[in-house]
Amino acid sequence: MGYMLGSRQHKAGTGVSTRWVSVFCTASFFLGVLVVNRFWDIPAPNKVDEEALSVEELQSRELHPIVDCDKKEASVQTGDILSQVSQTHDVIMNLDKTISSLEMQLAAARSSKADNEEGSPTVTKLGTEQLKERQKVFFVMGIITAFSSRKRRDSIRETWMPQGEELKKLEKEKGIIIRFVIGHSATPGGVLDRAVEAEDAQHKDFLRLNHVEGYHELSSKTQIYFSTAVAMWDADFYIKVDDDVHINLGMVGSTLARHRSKPRVYIGCMKSGPVLAQKGVKYHEPEYWKFGEEGSKYFRHATGQIYAISKNLATYISVNRHILHRYANEDVSLGSWFIGLDVEHIDDRSLCCGTPPDCEWKAQAGNPCAASFDWSCSGICKSVERMDEVHQRCGEGDGAIWHTSF
Repeated sequence: MGYMLGSRQHKAGTGVSTRWVSVFCTASFFLGVLVVNRFWDIPAPNKVDEEALSVEELQSRELHPIVDCDKKEASVQTGDILSQVSQTHDVIMNLDKTISSLEMQLAAARSSKADNEEGSPTVTKLGTEQLKERQKVFFVMGIITAFSSRKRRDSIRETWMPQGEELKKLEKEKGIIIRFVIGHSATPGGVLDRAVEAEDAQHKDFLRLNHVEGYHELSSKTQIYFSTAVAMWDADFYIKVDDDVHINLGMVGSTLARHRSKPRVYIGCMKSGPVLAQKGVKYHEPEYWKFGEEGSKYFRHATGQIYAISKNLATYISVNRHILHRYANEDVSLGSWFIGLDVEHIDDRSLCCGTPPDCEWKAQAGNPCAASFDWSCSGICKSVERMDEVHQRCGEGDGAIWHTSF
């Protein structure tokens, strides 16, 4: 790439400096290599008797057109040079984005294939055909739940989450997938697993993970959830939400739709809480020393009650999950996986409204919240008893999701 002009002087009266001629000739060299003459016409050089050339020479000239810079100097204007260089840059950038996207898709496909063969982390009952032809959808919402949370799940089913045929209609007409996300017990096939299987047979709204349930395994569960969801559905966004949070699906959809054209977005209520070094306290961070001196704060990350990530980020987690470090708190873990990546953090406070009267005032003003919970409880306090009240006072209306265009 050391192609440069010598000390040749430009002809008088051309108005084009030696510097611009050098830029033009350098650009022309790369344009010849990339066969950029498809995008604009380059005048032919001095005529040569092509019949006297060998086949190899003709092919070489076709791939590497010769540009006579001495003759170009008088006709090429500065604006044309900049325009051509700009067009070349745009073409290269578009090709780079396309290649990056294809590489990510290939890596995801290889990862899914390997997981299917190894039995990790996708659901064991998934078939190969289901993995090959993923359904294209708008977003996947995974509601993280536990074996002991049957009443919480029922409170959601009775309020903001469609059921039965309505759930199928939501998937078909709106491209919205909603599932309760749970793994299996330490003794697979035991009473806990059988209870969830019976519940799933009744409601058909579970996503089972190849994961052993446990409170201190939430980072691992979140990681496996995104990997499994990516393998099953080709979505624009993947959402994680806790089972004690109230959701207005129409508002969530409208929020995500505003960022649909962005390749790597991380959406939630961003925070930077203290790193808790003291043992025995809730949210204790055993690796506190990695974050600096005692009393330091975490890097900015979305609070764990609800957040959304775009397809490229979910695919990144799936492809690299074996080397992504997991901290004690899953929201911190997720935020750490994006440090150093070209990711746009979007702080959207409609995803962390309070319960009545906060969300009620906003709903009455015609601006309902996307998600509501109590900060003091890291979810709706006594959610089983209060979910219906929150839904009645802060909900967008059960028909809103069907009348919202994304």
